Amino acid sequence: MINGIIGKKVGMTQIFAPDGTVTPVTVIKAGPCIVVQKKSAAGPDGYNAVQLGLVEDRPVKLKRVNKPMRGHFEKTGGGVPPTRVLKEIRLEHSPDEIKVGDKVSVAQFKDGEIVDVTGRSKGRGFAGTVKRHGFNRGPESHGSMNVRAPGSIGASAFPSRVIKGTRAAGHMGDRRVTVKGLTVVRVDTERNLLMVRGAVPGAPGSVVIIKKATKSG
Repeated sequence: MINGIIGKKVGMTQIFAPDGTVTPVTVIKAGPCIVVQKKSAAGPDGYNAVQLGLVEDRPVKLKRVNKPMRGHFEKTGGGVPPTRVLKEIRLEHSPDEIKVGDKVSVAQFKDGEIVDVTGRSKGRGFAGTVKRHGFNRGPESHGSMNVRAPGSIGASAFPSRVIKGTRAAGHMGDRRVTVKGLTVVRVDTERNLLMVRGAVPGAPGSVVIIKKATKSG
C-alpha cells in the first residue's frame, strides 16, 4: 500500500465547527498521482519504493519533455504520460501488488488521521544571526557599536580556528522541512483537497509530500 501522495500548497483558511470553534487549516491540492516506477529490495535498487507523478490540470506537452525524461517514461512500459513533478516514496513492503499506471488519490486519507508533511521552506536570502538564529541584540544606548553584531565566535590561542557548525550569518530558509504530527481535518475527494490543521512549509503553489505518520506522538 502506498502511504503518501504529492500535492501543492494552496494556502491557509479557517474551518468553523457547529459549536463555533475555529480551526486554522492549510489547504493542499493533493493528487491525483500516478505510479511511474517501482523499486524493490530484491531488485538492483535494494529498497522498496514507488515513484509518483503528479497529474496536473494543465498537462505538460511532449515537446517540452527532454529526451532523458521521455525515455524514462517510455521505459516504464505502462503508457504513462509525462508529468512535471516526480517524487519517490519509500514503502515498508515490496510493491508486488502495485502496478505502473495505478492512480493514487486523497481517498486513502480520512478525517482525524495524523500525517507528516514535507516541503521546501521559503527562502529568506542572506540573514544575520538575530533573524536566522534568534540571537539577542546588543544595547542601543548612546555609543553602542554592537547592536546586531554576532559577537565573539571562538577562542584566540586554542584552537585558533572557528569550530565547525558555529551559528553565524548566512543563507536562511530554502531547505527541506518536515512537519510531523499534523491532523487531517477534512478530506474533499471530489476536488482532491486535503485540509490539515496547522502550518505547512513552503509558499503557496509549492510542492509538498503528505505521508501517513509512522509515530503517533
